[in-house]
Amino acid sequence: MLQRIPKIFRNFYFITSFLFLVWMLFFDSNDFVTQYQMRRQLSELESDKEHYLEKMAEVEKDRQELMGNPELLEKFAREKYLMKRPNEDVFIIVPKAE
Repeated sequence: MLQRIPKIFRNFYFITSFLFLVWMLFFDSNDFVTQYQMRRQLSELESDKEHYLEKMAEVEKDRQELMGNPELLEKFAREKYLMKRPNEDVFIIVPKAE
């Protein structure tokens, strides 16, 4: 029975290399599946990083505009934080949810 197996598959180095390869691909803590998941997660995090960097640049641009223009700052404060002058009344219109 053992004679029917080709000689290369009975070689000690081949068996050791094959077992090492199987161990590294499937059973090791850094196996193939884990490496794939980590690369995918890294790709998602890098795209999130790009998104947040763009948002930071946009917010910084808006901040510079607001700090440079007092009229725009007043408009922003009135709309966003419902601020008013002492002699004004503010009416909030809430749309009816259906």
